[in-house]
Amino acid sequence: MNILLLGSGGREHALAWKISKSQHCSQLFIAPGNPGTAQHGTNISIGINEFEKQKQFCVENQINIVVVGPEEPLVNGVYDFYKNDDLLKNIIVVGPSKEAAQLEGSKAYSKKFMQRNNIPTAAYSEFTKENFEEGKRYIAQHNLPIVLKADGLAAGKGVVIVNTHEEASQVFEEMIINKQFGDASSKVVIEEFLNGIEVSVFVLTDGKDYQIIGHAKDYKRIGEGDSGPNTGGMGCVTPVPFVDDVFMQKVEERIIKPTVNGLAKEKLNYNGFIFFGLINVNNEPWVIEYNCRMGDPETEVVMPRLQTDLVALFAAMDNGTLADANIFFNENNFATVVAVSGGYPGDYKKNLQISGLADVQMNSDSIIFHAGTKETEQGMVVTNGGRVLTVTSSGKNIKEAVELSKKILGQINFEGMNFRKDIGYEF
Repeated sequence: MNILLLGSGGREHALAWKISKSQHCSQLFIAPGNPGTAQHGTNISIGINEFEKQKQFCVENQINIVVVGPEEPLVNGVYDFYKNDDLLKNIIVVGPSKEAAQLEGSKAYSKKFMQRNNIPTAAYSEFTKENFEEGKRYIAQHNLPIVLKADGLAAGKGVVIVNTHEEASQVFEEMIINKQFGDASSKVVIEEFLNGIEVSVFVLTDGKDYQIIGHAKDYKRIGEGDSGPNTGGMGCVTPVPFVDDVFMQKVEERIIKPTVNGLAKEKLNYNGFIFFGLINVNNEPWVIEYNCRMGDPETEVVMPRLQTDLVALFAAMDNGTLADANIFFNENNFATVVAVSGGYPGDYKKNLQISGLADVQMNSDSIIFHAGTKETEQGMVVTNGGRVLTVTSSGKNIKEAVELSKKILGQINFEGMNFRKDIGYEF
């Protein structure tokens, strides 16, 4: 099969790596891709939201599957574009419809969906500019800490946890009045704080059946010991020690099954990944958020651990045999460590030359995934984002896997390069 993958980050490099290993993959194209994805397929200069250009390419290259990496084209209706076009409608699109993608595109939409389907989640209220003063009063009497979430897409940075009413009021004003996240924060969801350990669970679904394809713990804070501001993710580990059979049974019965049944009941077209952002509160799983695609950097550990052919799973999702698929996992532990630019998640430089990449002493237990890189006309690989590279390694335990990834990153350098040395510290 000929496959088109949309995106250009670390998630897409990991997906490209995995897809290219499939016996069902004839040709893989990545739009727009990065220097890492070019190792596994052909990069094409088409944007993730350039649907008409994608159409022309798909027709000319007889594309059979389109895999949507990031959330933005899903919320913009890429699935609907393909399915409503006579020339494209037979292409398998790995991603939900525009309506179903609101589970990620709108925090308020997803909270209402969870309430309708009796899925455990934190109590909340939503506010806009119209009831701004009411929101400030709500904050003043709210228990501490307080969680404030921009309703729309904010590149993973729209969630703020604050410990004082004064700070919460300031953040609330910054989001709504000063439009900190643009239209994404024109509505703000205020939630109770759930105290526990976060974990992400990933499934592939056709909107009726599903298969769990992995889980991981992400490290969001920029600094050691989970200090400093939130980022898009500084590292990841899998499997997570507390995610045992008992916990996963609770996740399936209370969260995954009601979610998939809710999709079917509400007639939402959903063919793709669901990312369940969960929190373990005294061994009870609660939903923090849904994402409608794979996570980043979680994909970088989930895909190496998953031993099942991913393209075969996409085909099963499309032809109604997903329930019969067999899922196999590598028994090793996996860890990814993310190298970021100085200043991230704030302002940072781009176009910094990356040295050492070509000379890295690799081993069979490690993989380098490109997250924010590009190639210059002179053939040099330079930085092109805040999160630049991720290194995923496997080992007999999490600590060993983390040490291997850090050893590889120690051979690479660019100006201001930074990575957390304590990924997986609590295990």
